Amino acid sequence: MLGFFDSGLGGLSVLREVQKQMPSYSYIYLGDNARTPYGSHSHETIYRFTKQGVSYLFDKGAEMIILACNTASSSALRRIQMEFLPKYYPKKKVLGIIIPTAEEVIEQTKTKEVGILATEATVQSFAYPKEITKMDSSIKVHQQAGTLLVPIIEAGEFEWDGLDSILKKYLKELLERSNKIDTLVLACTHYALIEDKIKKRVPSRVKIISQGEIVAKKLKKYLEHHPEIESSLDKTGKRIFYSSEDSWRVKNLFNQFYGEPVEVKKVFLK
Repeated sequence: MLGFFDSGLGGLSVLREVQKQMPSYSYIYLGDNARTPYGSHSHETIYRFTKQGVSYLFDKGAEMIILACNTASSSALRRIQMEFLPKYYPKKKVLGIIIPTAEEVIEQTKTKEVGILATEATVQSFAYPKEITKMDSSIKVHQQAGTLLVPIIEAGEFEWDGLDSILKKYLKELLERSNKIDTLVLACTHYALIEDKIKKRVPSRVKIISQGEIVAKKLKKYLEHHPEIESSLDKTGKRIFYSSEDSWRVKNLFNQFYGEPVEVKKVFLK
């Protein structure tokens, strides 16, 4: 199975797009809703949480895992790949979503100035500026932490008036840094769920990059180039969902974000 791990519900936006392009594959998803948001935690804590989630998914049958969480990808992926997998799961793969997104930024920007809206931990890691400028050193990257957005999204408060005020503040601070920004990366998978609200608050010249379609396209291509992994994946169309919180709120939001009713099973991560 293909595994997807996120700090909460945002990764469902990525999973939905992957399923559209690869419907016959089996998928297993784990949201660490009990400990979301990850963005305000230390890098060491994020690594520990991510390690626990990855272990759980592998033990439940995942052959490869996508960290459908920018915070986990920026703070924990490298250590997962370099330290954890060789010792505990040497034949397994864990991929992040930052490099595919950075590649898309390079293709899209014309002015060579881009904006990143992300969690505090992702901003502090400088993962996006590092990856983008590694590919094209002429690009200038402007970052903005959207600290309050994930808790609001996880609470399902999409129609709360305060959300518009907070978005206006964050986007104003970001876009005031340069009038040449022509590409805005929603560098947290949760933000895809409020993409329409964000579009209303940015100039029409600014192209918004949301990660679901990008990750789906890149993952499909990755599997085409790695038949040894692709051939090992279950293709019976199973869908399994786990969460570290089993409240009625989380179950309802799973259904809402995934787009159809699902059975969510409670897990204890350690």
